[in-house]
Amino acid sequence: MPLTLVTVPCLSDNYAFLIHDAGSGATAVVDVPDPAPILAVLKDRVWQLTDILITHHHDDHIQGVAALVAATGARVTGAAADAHRLPPLDRAVAHGDTVTVGVETGHAIDVSGHTVGHIAYHFPGSGLVFTADSLMAMGCGRLFEGTPAQMWASLSRLAALPPETLVCSGHEYTAGNARFALTIEPGNPALISRKAEIDAARARGIGTVPSSLAVELATNPFLRADGAGVRQGVGLPEAPASEVFAEVRRRKDSFTG
Repeated sequence: MPLTLVTVPCLSDNYAFLIHDAGSGATAVVDVPDPAPILAVLKDRVWQLTDILITHHHDDHIQGVAALVAATGARVTGAAADAHRLPPLDRAVAHGDTVTVGVETGHAIDVSGHTVGHIAYHFPGSGLVFTADSLMAMGCGRLFEGTPAQMWASLSRLAALPPETLVCSGHEYTAGNARFALTIEPGNPALISRKAEIDAARARGIGTVPSSLAVELATNPFLRADGAGVRQGVGLPEAPASEVFAEVRRRKDSFTG
Protein backbone atom coordinates (compact mmCIF):
# COMPACT_ATOMS: atom_id res chain seq x y z
CA MET A 1 0.00 0.00 0.00
CA PRO A 2 1.31 3.49 -0.79
CA LEU A 3 1.93 5.97 1.96
CA THR A 4 -0.96 8.19 3.03
CA LEU A 5 -0.13 11.85 2.41
CA VAL A 6 -1.52 14.77 4.40
CA THR A 7 -0.59 18.33 3.46
CA VAL A 8 -0.39 20.56 6.55
CA PRO A 9 -0.56 24.36 6.08
CA CYS A 10 1.74 26.17 8.50
CA LEU A 11 2.58 29.80 9.28
CA SER A 12 1.29 32.17 6.58
CA ASP A 13 2.26 30.27 3.43
CA ASN A 14 4.40 27.24 4.38
CA TYR A 15 3.57 23.57 4.04
CA ALA A 16 4.65 20.53 6.05
CA PHE A 17 3.78 17.03 4.88
CA LEU A 18 2.84 13.97 6.90
CA ILE A 19 3.29 10.51 5.37
CA HIS A 20 1.91 7.41 7.08
CA ASP A 21 2.39 3.70 6.54
CA ALA A 22 -0.85 2.02 7.63
CA GLY A 23 0.66 -1.43 8.00
CA SER A 24 3.40 -0.52 10.46
CA GLY A 25 1.97 2.70 11.88
CA ALA A 26 5.17 4.56 11.00
CA THR A 27 4.60 8.26 10.36
CA ALA A 28 7.04 10.90 9.14
CA VAL A 29 6.80 14.64 8.69
CA VAL A 30 8.80 16.56 6.11
CA ASP A 31 9.92 19.89 7.59
CA VAL A 32 8.50 21.55 10.69
CA PRO A 33 7.63 25.22 10.20
CA ASP A 34 5.27 25.12 13.20
CA PRO A 35 4.64 22.10 15.45
CA ALA A 36 1.07 23.00 16.45
CA PRO A 37 -0.79 22.18 13.22
CA ILE A 38 1.28 19.02 12.78
CA LEU A 39 0.45 17.83 16.29
CA ALA A 40 -3.22 18.62 15.64
CA VAL A 41 -3.30 16.36 12.58
CA LEU A 42 -1.45 13.59 14.42
CA LYS A 43 -3.99 13.74 17.25
CA ASP A 44 -6.96 13.79 14.87
CA ARG A 45 -5.65 10.80 12.91
CA VAL A 46 -4.38 8.96 16.01
CA TRP A 47 -0.93 8.65 14.44
CA GLN A 48 2.36 8.43 16.33
CA LEU A 49 5.16 10.45 14.75
CA THR A 50 8.27 8.32 14.26
CA ASP A 51 10.43 10.46 11.95
CA ILE A 52 11.20 14.05 11.03
CA LEU A 53 12.78 14.58 7.60
CA ILE A 54 14.47 17.96 7.13
CA THR A 55 15.13 19.43 3.68
CA HIS A 56 17.28 22.49 4.49
CA HIS A 57 18.32 24.86 7.23
CA HIS A 58 16.04 27.89 6.79
CA ASP A 59 14.12 28.76 9.95
CA ASP A 60 10.69 28.52 8.35
CA HIS A 61 11.39 24.82 7.73
CA ILE A 62 13.09 23.81 10.98
CA GLN A 63 12.01 26.20 13.75
CA GLY A 64 9.48 23.71 15.16
CA VAL A 65 11.75 20.66 15.18
CA ALA A 66 12.89 20.86 18.81
CA ALA A 67 9.33 21.21 20.11
CA LEU A 68 8.09 18.36 17.93
CA VAL A 69 10.92 16.08 19.08
CA ALA A 70 10.09 16.94 22.70
CA ALA A 71 6.42 16.10 22.11
CA THR A 72 6.88 12.88 20.14
CA GLY A 73 10.42 11.54 20.50
CA ALA A 74 10.67 11.30 16.70
CA ARG A 75 14.01 10.60 15.02
CA VAL A 76 15.47 13.46 12.98
CA THR A 77 17.05 13.00 9.54
CA GLY A 78 18.74 15.72 7.52
CA ALA A 79 21.60 16.42 5.15
CA ALA A 80 25.11 15.63 6.28
CA ALA A 81 26.31 18.71 4.38
CA ASP A 82 23.93 20.88 6.40
CA ALA A 83 24.34 19.20 9.80
CA HIS A 84 26.27 22.13 11.26
CA ARG A 85 23.25 24.41 10.89
CA LEU A 86 20.37 21.99 11.45
CA PRO A 87 18.81 20.82 14.71
CA PRO A 88 20.60 17.78 16.17
CA LEU A 89 20.33 14.86 13.75
CA ASP A 90 19.83 11.20 14.56
CA ARG A 91 20.83 10.40 10.99
CA ALA A 92 22.75 12.45 8.43
CA VAL A 93 22.23 11.54 4.77
CA ALA A 94 23.76 12.44 1.44
CA HIS A 95 22.66 12.17 -2.18
CA GLY A 96 21.65 8.59 -2.95
CA ASP A 97 21.16 7.50 0.64
CA THR A 98 17.90 5.79 1.56
CA VAL A 99 15.35 6.56 4.25
CA THR A 100 12.49 4.31 5.30
CA VAL A 101 8.96 5.03 6.46
CA GLY A 102 7.37 1.76 7.40
CA VAL A 103 7.90 -0.62 4.51
CA GLU A 104 8.60 2.09 1.94
CA THR A 105 12.08 3.18 0.97
CA GLY A 106 12.77 6.76 -0.05
CA HIS A 107 15.87 8.31 -1.58
CA ALA A 108 17.70 11.51 -0.71
CA ILE A 109 18.40 13.73 -3.72
CA ASP A 110 20.88 16.61 -3.67
CA VAL A 111 18.94 19.67 -4.87
CA SER A 112 21.44 22.37 -3.92
CA GLY A 113 20.84 25.83 -5.32
CA HIS A 114 18.38 27.61 -3.05
CA THR A 115 20.85 26.57 -0.34
CA VAL A 116 23.95 24.41 -0.54
CA GLY A 117 23.08 21.13 1.14
CA HIS A 118 19.34 21.26 0.35
CA ILE A 119 17.97 17.76 -0.18
CA ALA A 120 14.70 16.35 -1.50
CA TYR A 121 13.14 13.02 -0.54
CA HIS A 122 11.69 10.78 -3.26
CA PHE A 123 9.38 7.88 -2.37
CA PRO A 124 8.92 6.06 -5.69
CA GLY A 125 6.47 3.47 -4.38
CA SER A 126 4.01 6.21 -3.45
CA GLY A 127 4.92 8.56 -6.32
CA LEU A 128 5.92 11.41 -4.00
CA VAL A 129 8.85 13.81 -3.97
CA PHE A 130 9.33 16.39 -1.22
CA THR A 131 11.19 19.32 -2.75
CA ALA A 132 10.65 22.19 -0.25
CA ASP A 133 12.28 25.28 -1.81
CA SER A 134 14.06 23.65 -4.76
CA LEU A 135 11.36 22.79 -7.32
CA MET A 136 8.18 24.65 -6.36
CA ALA A 137 4.73 24.79 -7.89
CA MET A 138 5.22 26.95 -10.99
CA GLY A 139 8.62 28.09 -9.76
CA CYS A 140 11.84 27.37 -7.91
CA GLY A 141 13.53 28.84 -4.88
CA ARG A 142 15.63 31.98 -5.01
CA LEU A 143 19.36 31.22 -5.22
CA PHE A 144 20.56 32.35 -1.81
CA GLU A 145 23.71 30.17 -1.80
CA GLY A 146 24.06 28.12 -4.97
CA THR A 147 24.77 28.99 -8.58
CA PRO A 148 22.38 28.89 -11.55
CA ALA A 149 24.27 25.90 -12.98
CA GLN A 150 23.94 24.10 -9.66
CA MET A 151 20.20 24.76 -9.46
CA TRP A 152 19.65 23.76 -13.07
CA ALA A 153 21.42 20.46 -12.39
CA SER A 154 19.19 19.94 -9.33
CA LEU A 155 16.02 20.69 -11.26
CA SER A 156 17.15 18.36 -14.05
CA ARG A 157 17.45 15.52 -11.52
CA LEU A 158 13.89 16.17 -10.39
CA ALA A 159 12.62 16.51 -13.97
CA ALA A 160 13.87 12.99 -14.68
CA LEU A 161 11.51 11.43 -12.12
CA PRO A 162 8.34 9.70 -13.40
CA PRO A 163 5.93 12.37 -14.67
CA GLU A 164 3.09 11.12 -12.48
CA THR A 165 5.13 11.97 -9.35
CA LEU A 166 3.44 14.41 -6.97
CA VAL A 167 5.70 17.37 -6.19
CA CYS A 168 5.25 18.36 -2.53
CA SER A 169 6.86 21.79 -2.32
CA GLY A 170 7.23 24.09 0.62
CA HIS A 171 5.16 27.21 -0.02
CA GLU A 172 1.89 28.56 -1.42
CA TYR A 173 3.56 30.85 -3.97
CA THR A 174 1.81 29.40 -7.00
CA ALA A 175 -0.41 32.31 -8.05
CA GLY A 176 2.47 34.77 -8.17
CA ASN A 177 4.68 32.23 -9.91
CA ALA A 178 2.00 31.71 -12.55
CA ARG A 179 1.77 35.44 -13.21
CA PHE A 180 5.50 35.51 -13.78
CA ALA A 181 5.48 32.40 -15.96
CA LEU A 182 3.09 34.10 -18.37
CA THR A 183 5.65 36.85 -18.95
CA ILE A 184 8.01 34.16 -20.28
CA GLU A 185 5.59 31.99 -22.27
CA PRO A 186 2.42 34.04 -22.85
CA GLY A 187 1.28 31.74 -25.64
CA ASN A 188 1.63 28.43 -23.77
CA PRO A 189 -1.93 27.00 -23.70
CA ALA A 190 -1.19 24.63 -20.82
CA LEU A 191 0.12 27.55 -18.79
CA ILE A 192 -2.88 29.75 -19.60
CA SER A 193 -5.24 26.98 -18.51
CA ARG A 194 -3.28 26.25 -15.36
CA LYS A 195 -3.22 29.89 -14.30
CA ALA A 196 -7.01 30.02 -14.56
CA GLU A 197 -7.28 26.90 -12.40
CA ILE A 198 -4.87 28.34 -9.84
CA ASP A 199 -6.74 31.63 -9.64
CA ALA A 200 -10.05 29.82 -9.18
CA ALA A 201 -8.62 27.60 -6.44
CA ARG A 202 -7.07 30.49 -4.54
CA ALA A 203 -10.29 32.50 -4.78
CA ARG A 204 -11.98 29.63 -2.91
CA GLY A 205 -9.15 29.37 -0.38
CA ILE A 206 -7.96 26.04 -1.78
CA GLY A 207 -4.25 25.23 -1.79
CA THR A 208 -2.37 24.45 -5.00
CA VAL A 209 0.29 22.17 -3.50
CA PRO A 210 1.14 19.38 -4.24
CA SER A 211 1.21 19.40 -8.02
CA SER A 212 2.09 16.73 -10.54
CA LEU A 213 5.50 16.71 -12.16
CA ALA A 214 3.83 16.30 -15.55
CA VAL A 215 2.01 19.60 -15.06
CA GLU A 216 5.21 21.29 -13.90
CA LEU A 217 7.05 20.05 -16.97
CA ALA A 218 4.33 21.54 -19.17
CA THR A 219 4.05 24.92 -17.43
CA ASN A 220 6.93 25.76 -15.07
CA PRO A 221 9.44 28.00 -16.90
CA PHE A 222 12.29 26.95 -14.58
CA LEU A 223 11.91 23.33 -15.70
CA ARG A 224 11.46 24.36 -19.33
CA ALA A 225 14.73 26.28 -19.81
CA ASP A 226 15.87 23.69 -22.37
CA GLY A 227 12.78 24.23 -24.55
CA ALA A 228 12.17 26.54 -27.50
CA GLY A 229 9.31 28.45 -25.85
CA VAL A 230 11.32 29.64 -22.86
CA ARG A 231 14.46 30.21 -24.96
CA GLN A 232 12.47 32.48 -27.26
CA GLY A 233 10.73 34.12 -24.31
CA VAL A 234 14.01 35.35 -22.83
CA GLY A 235 15.71 36.05 -26.18
CA LEU A 236 18.34 33.32 -25.89
CA PRO A 237 17.39 30.85 -28.63
CA GLU A 238 20.82 29.20 -28.89
CA ALA A 239 22.15 29.49 -25.32
CA PRO A 240 22.84 26.49 -23.09
CA ALA A 241 19.93 25.56 -20.84
CA SER A 242 21.78 26.62 -17.69
CA GLU A 243 22.21 30.14 -19.10
CA VAL A 244 18.55 30.28 -20.08
CA PHE A 245 17.62 29.18 -16.58
CA ALA A 246 19.88 31.87 -15.10
CA GLU A 247 18.09 34.54 -17.14
CA VAL A 248 14.66 33.28 -16.09
CA ARG A 249 15.77 33.32 -12.45
CA ARG A 250 17.22 36.84 -12.85
CA ARG A 251 13.90 38.08 -14.23
CA LYS A 252 11.93 36.41 -11.46
CA ASP A 253 14.15 38.03 -8.81
CA SER A 254 13.05 41.48 -10.01
CA PHE A 255 9.45 40.58 -10.90
CA THR A 256 6.83 42.65 -9.07
CA GLY A 257 3.64 41.68 -10.89
